[in-house]
Amino acid sequence: LGYRYVMKFYPQAMLEFCLKCVGTLLPKDWIDVGRVSPTEELELTFALKQQNIHMLEETLRLVSDPDSSRYGKHLSLDEVASLVRPSQLTQKVVHHWLQSHGITNCQTVHTQDFLQCTMTAKVAETLLPGSRFHRYIRDGQSVLRSSGPYSVHDDVHQHLDFVGGLHRLPPKGKDLSKASSERLKTGVHLGVTPTILRSRYNLSTTDVGTAQNNSQAVAQFLEQYYHPADLAEFMSLYGGGFKHRSAVDRVVGKQGGGKAGIEASLDIEYIMSTGANVSTWFFTNPGRHESQEPFLQWMVLLSNMSDLPWVHTISYGDDEDSLSVAYMMRINTEFMKAGVRGISLLFASGDSGAGCKHTGSKQNTFRPSFPASSPYVTTVGGTSFKNPFKVTYEVTDYISGGGFSNVFTMPDYQISAVNGYMKTVAASLPPQSYYNASGRAYPDMAALSDNYWVVINRVPTPWVSGTSASTPVVGGMLSLINDQRLLKGLSPLGFLNPRLYKLKGQALFDVTEGCHLACLDEQVQGKGFCAAPSWDPVTGWGTPDYPALLSALLDN
Repeated sequence: LGYRYVMKFYPQAMLEFCLKCVGTLLPKDWIDVGRVSPTEELELTFALKQQNIHMLEETLRLVSDPDSSRYGKHLSLDEVASLVRPSQLTQKVVHHWLQSHGITNCQTVHTQDFLQCTMTAKVAETLLPGSRFHRYIRDGQSVLRSSGPYSVHDDVHQHLDFVGGLHRLPPKGKDLSKASSERLKTGVHLGVTPTILRSRYNLSTTDVGTAQNNSQAVAQFLEQYYHPADLAEFMSLYGGGFKHRSAVDRVVGKQGGGKAGIEASLDIEYIMSTGANVSTWFFTNPGRHESQEPFLQWMVLLSNMSDLPWVHTISYGDDEDSLSVAYMMRINTEFMKAGVRGISLLFASGDSGAGCKHTGSKQNTFRPSFPASSPYVTTVGGTSFKNPFKVTYEVTDYISGGGFSNVFTMPDYQISAVNGYMKTVAASLPPQSYYNASGRAYPDMAALSDNYWVVINRVPTPWVSGTSASTPVVGGMLSLINDQRLLKGLSPLGFLNPRLYKLKGQALFDVTEGCHLACLDEQVQGKGFCAAPSWDPVTGWGTPDYPALLSALLDN
């Protein structure tokens, strides 16, 4: 008595488990090896309700709009903290609740809106009735999660957005080295290298970083690590034509042992060869506890570090419908907190085209991805060369993620662009029942995502593909633009989208050919959205023409 289930905290899979009491709570590839000992130590993350969210959003709009008098006047971490810090009542209620259960080993962040607390499984299950902690394993990875939904006392739940470390499991990493059989049949391929990218996007040998106060970063969450020797080898093979760095300046987190990961190697090699000679950080989050959620750990870090790189690229995502709305809304607020500080967050759009949610007897629907669908990040799609043997114009890469959010409404900055697309291709759009035409549309821009060369475990490896490749390439170019802005005494770009959409395609190569994949059913027959002149939900505004983009983004 006195408790109620806070349904907004649950992932959809959890809701189905609670309401139907059938099936399994976890993806089939995770194996439940049993309930943990009552004395097993956990670390849970409590997301405290913040203040002034609407004011934060309005501040982000003003500092990101080039027509605003406040454009580029970003906030410090202290200023962000004073804006969103939870009320004294919220902090008092949550702290008292935890202490009444004997939980005192807690750490907060500078903005005081996250608490990370260590406790035993027994204490956690008493604190959060309904939770039952089990150990799950997959591919040698072990995590602790609750097999059941949790509840929070009425007096406390209004002061929390969610509790992290109970339900969300890391998504399975993509096999980026697996080219399609169709691509392999040719037997020969030019292959994308830094030289090819610099040729296609018009970067000269002198387009490298020189500013002392500039930096960029990649973040990895899926037990992915890079090897410094691989990065040095990559640069010796492919970085001969331009000034570059061959080592990461700072690793945040602990690099694991074993073999290097393709994802991590790809990200670090291509952000450092495109954003050449720019100081680079690598965020890695294996976590101190099996109960930690690595992506959430990264978000918490951003709230606690006053000195951060200006550009972050992240190749990571989940299906929107696998996450709770409360979780995604709070993560959006964290993205806004980064944006008002002048930080550019770039996310890969995903490699499943429009996606597909199979609904059994009901009609299928497209399946958007988050954080790609967040209105507060810049989302990067993928392209291929029209002729794979030449540096030629680009067409859609059929895997390029894109579409419309089922959760977030369309932001003002893109309404005109999306309406234009809808009118242009009205006759060939998929049935409206497959997507939410009023949702945040993505991606925002794109780059080559097909058949990259990567050095991994000291071996040059071809056929690496995905928007995990295009995202650090775009990130590297934005870092070079930041470099020139900082040298001129201007602010970093920060949240790019409002300015990007005002360019209306200026300074980008428009991609107008090709469609991405979707549900393989009678109605859409595997075809999602298609590229078109100007913006489209497959390649966004297109791919960067670096000199033109630099010129367009240097004027104020």
